[in-house]
Amino acid sequence: MEKKRVVVVGAGVSGLAACKHLLERGCQPTVFEADTALGGVFPDHRQVLAYLDAYARRFGVLGCIRFGHRVVGMEYHGVGEQEVDAWDEWAGNGQAFGSGAGEWWLSVANSDGHVETHKADFVILCIGRFSGVPNIPTFPVGKGPEEFDGQVIHSMDYAKMGPSKAKEMIKGKRVTVVGYLKSALGIAAECAEVNGTAHPCTMVVRTKHWILPDYFAWGYHISKLYLNRFSELLIHKPGEGFLLSLLGIQILLLQEPINRWAFSKFAESYYSIPMKKYDMVPGHSLFEALAACVIAITPKDHYKRLEEGSIALKKSKTFSFCKEGVVVEDEPSPIKSDIVIFGTGFKGDEKIKDMFTSEYFRSIVVGSTSTTVPLYRECIHPKIPQLAVIGYSESISNLFTSDIRAKWLVCFMDGGFRLPNVAAMQRDILEWDKYMKRYSGRYFRRSSIVILHNWYNDLLCRDMGCNPRRKKGFFVELFDVYGPGDYADLLPKKE
Repeated sequence: MEKKRVVVVGAGVSGLAACKHLLERGCQPTVFEADTALGGVFPDHRQVLAYLDAYARRFGVLGCIRFGHRVVGMEYHGVGEQEVDAWDEWAGNGQAFGSGAGEWWLSVANSDGHVETHKADFVILCIGRFSGVPNIPTFPVGKGPEEFDGQVIHSMDYAKMGPSKAKEMIKGKRVTVVGYLKSALGIAAECAEVNGTAHPCTMVVRTKHWILPDYFAWGYHISKLYLNRFSELLIHKPGEGFLLSLLGIQILLLQEPINRWAFSKFAESYYSIPMKKYDMVPGHSLFEALAACVIAITPKDHYKRLEEGSIALKKSKTFSFCKEGVVVEDEPSPIKSDIVIFGTGFKGDEKIKDMFTSEYFRSIVVGSTSTTVPLYRECIHPKIPQLAVIGYSESISNLFTSDIRAKWLVCFMDGGFRLPNVAAMQRDILEWDKYMKRYSGRYFRRSSIVILHNWYNDLLCRDMGCNPRRKKGFFVELFDVYGPGDYADLLPKKE
């Protein structure tokens, strides 16, 4: 791959991993990062950013990154869209760089707004889905932020301020946070730390979620309930084949009481104890929340702050604005506010669609709202040549998953294996679509692989010609939990 022009878009977890593995294969990629520093979304961002910086320096990745360069559009040249759509094999021949007739032209804007065109034989999109395009709720006329006398921002804007400016903004202010997942919880915790009970932070909770203090229920790590090979035996898996499917039928009667009832009830009986006091137990099971990756770890002293009153919860399916603040259901008066912060997530679909200039690619890249995002192995779109996506689906550990995906992708790019034909990839995607809808419920478009991460990694290993069984001993293999260390010596084959 030495002479191939490869572009990586984004210098977060996935982008750094992709660049590292490309360098190891002799490729010199160019990484475009819109921000002026390494990016991403992390549990404790300062610690993890320090780790990523050390990672980038150790593996020589920093020299490939062009900070302050935003990709504002991409266009495929050399082969017409009708011909691309008619291909039976991905990229025309099932190989990473196709026949050589097509290439990507990327419009890249620097910090001064100057736009240049860069050409690439292959593009890896590592832009994630939890940044860039904020999800802002819509309101009827006369009920939106324009009616409010205070300040309204999104969690993305809050994060960009940095810790000192953010604390200065919220100090002594009545802050209302909309949402009840990671970003919203983190902001509310900071408000409570700064203002205490003098100016409580109000959280408007539209959907109750499983918010866990840690991963131990009654002293037992819940990964042993949900994340080992034994637990995966009790789940119908995409492409599992006849024998495993037959086994699934034999234990179908056990699946509900053991996996989706007994396991969940055991963990829920512990985690719901503090939730019951505030009527915050979700209507869906912990199993479904894990399957969809719709969980969060509570910030330190979250329930203590609820008890002392520095954080107040207001449950309401709807909300709107008035001059004084926020209007919610079953409250006679508005929540008086100086600042309202939306912790309402991001529009990941729009973010990835906006990368493409072509209406054809924009219309197919994320599929329809009634299907999962159509990516083979959660990386390759069957109808978009010479391009891959890393970091769009969710996992219990994105650092771990992004690395093995990047290793799989670079192995493919270096000729280690061929992709199936387009029809076969589409059939596989449909199988994963059925799985996501069965176990993730209404959150199926999050494309979470949490409760099948062993099965998913096995598929990547087999594609790369590696043994997917990484542990020693039958019972350890069946009941122990896999982690990054199990794949440390994974060596994909080369051409």
